[in-house]
Amino acid sequence: MPTRRALLVTGAASAVIVGGGLFAYDIFSPNLSRAREPWRAAAEGFGDTRLDILAYAILAPNPHNRQPWIIELIGEDGIRLTADLDRMLPETDPPNRQITIGFGAFLELLRMAAAEKGYRAAITPFPDGEPQPVLDARAIADIRLVPEPGIAKDPLFGAVLDRHTNREAYDPEPVAGSRLAALQTALPDADRVGLGWANDAESVAPLKRIATEAWMIEYRTPHTLQESIDLMRIGAAEANAAPDGIILDGPFMEAASNLGMVTREKLADPESYGFAEGIRMYTALIDASPAMVWLHSADNSRETQLDTGAAWLRVQLAAAREGLAMQPLSQALQEFPEMAEQYRRIHSHLGIAAPARLQGLFRIGQAPAIPPAPRWPLTSRLVDIA
Repeated sequence: MPTRRALLVTGAASAVIVGGGLFAYDIFSPNLSRAREPWRAAAEGFGDTRLDILAYAILAPNPHNRQPWIIELIGEDGIRLTADLDRMLPETDPPNRQITIGFGAFLELLRMAAAEKGYRAAITPFPDGEPQPVLDARAIADIRLVPEPGIAKDPLFGAVLDRHTNREAYDPEPVAGSRLAALQTALPDADRVGLGWANDAESVAPLKRIATEAWMIEYRTPHTLQESIDLMRIGAAEANAAPDGIILDGPFMEAASNLGMVTREKLADPESYGFAEGIRMYTALIDASPAMVWLHSADNSRETQLDTGAAWLRVQLAAAREGLAMQPLSQALQEFPEMAEQYRRIHSHLGIAAPARLQGLFRIGQAPAIPPAPRWPLTSRLVDIA
């Protein structure tokens, strides 16, 4: 689920930019307008019902921003959704649980967008059976759009274009319990996927410790770190060319990249300044978290993972409506061998025993608004228009 955008801006790069260079990079460095175009396209529409609905669905949150959707239009009212198996995260998400959760967010956003157009989205999850132990060529879902003029519109839909995963520093001001309780009302089915939270320093502290230690394991384990590095888009030119993965942008990053001070090789080197700076920056963000929320489920079936994605999306939309920022911190929930002890610790700490499991952990608080993350254009995710 989480990305690593805040990894580094080296002191050396900063020294080069300060004193005039920064101004030049601000004006002349490329920006991410092309990579963010799908957000504008969703608001404007395509003039075709299915495309208009799907234009919103592709904005769903998803792990490492992989956008693993393959969308097939069937007949006049059908959609088949399958997984792009080249967009999995085999090192940090071996069973494709997090990827499946992202599909759940996609389907929930599709359902909400369909209602806005006066349609009920009749969704059949895993029509050919749940793929186990990993996703395969079988469909994630079949969808049929059924006209229903009186269908209720979802009140959370108005926050869709304001929902962004915020990886910036959060205000240390405590988050009132009443604001977190408001998020609970957004759950589609609290009996299937429930929400918990901690918003006082004593309760938040152990969660921050586990989250920090889990992040350090992922960061210091070569094969999991390399998965993230391979997905980094360093600078706007790379992000516009491949608008997915982990985006490292902004004037400092453009300068550092152009000067050869930020490279994938240096990011992977445990002896480099950038590697150490990444630890300092990311652990500081976790430490400043004023509150945590988490999603838990009674089981871990593929369908429950889809339900978790719907819950994730809806809680984040409710948070946006409350003026709150959210970021996943779910490394401790990952299922690669080196993370086993942190997985055990966080489940034990929260009193969650198998077959129930923790599905998502997030930091939450107030933070300045940020622009949307890049997305591939809708047309790039379509395999056929029948």
